[in-house]
Amino acid sequence: MTDEERREQMMRLILTLRSRGITDPAILRAFERIDRGAFVTGFFADRAYEDTPLPIACGQTISQPSVVALMTEALEVEPRHKVLEVGTGSGYQAAILSQLARRVYSVERHRPLIAEARAIFARLDLHNITTIATDGSFGLPDQAPFDRIIVTAAAEDPPGPLLAQLRVGGVMVLPVGQSDTVQSLIKVRKLETGYDYEELRPVRFVPLLEGMAKD
Repeated sequence: MTDEERREQMMRLILTLRSRGITDPAILRAFERIDRGAFVTGFFADRAYEDTPLPIACGQTISQPSVVALMTEALEVEPRHKVLEVGTGSGYQAAILSQLARRVYSVERHRPLIAEARAIFARLDLHNITTIATDGSFGLPDQAPFDRIIVTAAAEDPPGPLLAQLRVGGVMVLPVGQSDTVQSLIKVRKLETGYDYEELRPVRFVPLLEGMAKD
């Protein structure tokens, strides 16, 4: 694919996001700057700009761009925010967030995915992302509290350790559900007196698993 073809494909993707209701200029600029093609290689490379999830290494997926955009929009990221992402995966979501936040911490249980994501971040000159190989279900207590937390794998309920690491006034966006066919994307806002929950839409994500993967 030539550079001109790549740019055309990226602009079509932006138009698709607009048609899905994504209108925040900062989020659309982030998608213009971050080339999804950098995160999709091999057999599926020619489908990088489709609005569809695609398989990546370690049995994981890269989410469809419209879902990445929806989750990013729901997160309400501001320029001074410190964000925790649970589930680095391909690194695409973290790269989008890096255009909006001051610092992104991204944790992943699959070490090969961490290595690949770090290499891509270096090539794209993204220096405000810190990637850590660890069990994401426990968050990153050494860096807490976080202004925003995003989880890219489905849990039965919002994990208690992650809720505890969210700053008062902070927002967490994550899929919840007991199976890979019945899941809802929810938005949690931490209040002085508890939590406010908002259901956004049905989704389908890989499950949130405890422990490090044996890759």
